[in-house]
Amino acid sequence: MATTGTLTAERILEATEEVLRRHGPAKATVVDVARALGVSHGSVYRHFRTKAALREAVTMRWLDRTTEALSGIVAEGERDPEARVRDWLGALFAAKRRKAGDDPELFATYSVLAHENGEAVGRHLDDLTGQLTEIVRAGVDAGVFTTADPAATARALFQATGRFHDPVYAPEWERPGIDAEFEAVMDLVLRGLRA
Repeated sequence: MATTGTLTAERILEATEEVLRRHGPAKATVVDVARALGVSHGSVYRHFRTKAALREAVTMRWLDRTTEALSGIVAEGERDPEARVRDWLGALFAAKRRKAGDDPELFATYSVLAHENGEAVGRHLDDLTGQLTEIVRAGVDAGVFTTADPAATARALFQATGRFHDPVYAPEWERPGIDAEFEAVMDLVLRGLRA
């Protein structure tokens, strides 16, 4: 994958993802990324000052894909807030399940990177709970949900459904009956939110 044209941070991140897929997080190096792009490792360092910065950026890129995928549900302000909460959490579960099932090696790689980049994961979790807060707040404003603190409620919802989106539970996501279990949890938490 020799580079043709301008070297951008996005092209470096794409190449880094491919190198990580091939070599894994323990063996992937900046030199490997540069080689894949057909440039010197110094060219990569002009965009990302350290290997750690590159790994954090590729981790955030991976995490941000989930946030972006969910943003459409957040933007549907005219829809029933209860349906939006269910759809948002369902879409989060589906996205995480796809990531784990479609490319288990890359999922394992990103699990290692996420562990290394606690700040990036913290920002990601803040973004996700921020999205959920918007939906809960819309439900309160519409008189559908009752809560004095939409942000605290969103965090509680997120934590209560962790089994369906926290990567530590990934081995359970393909178990028979998991979808019915998800629906049962959703029914329970939504009953608790209703005004």
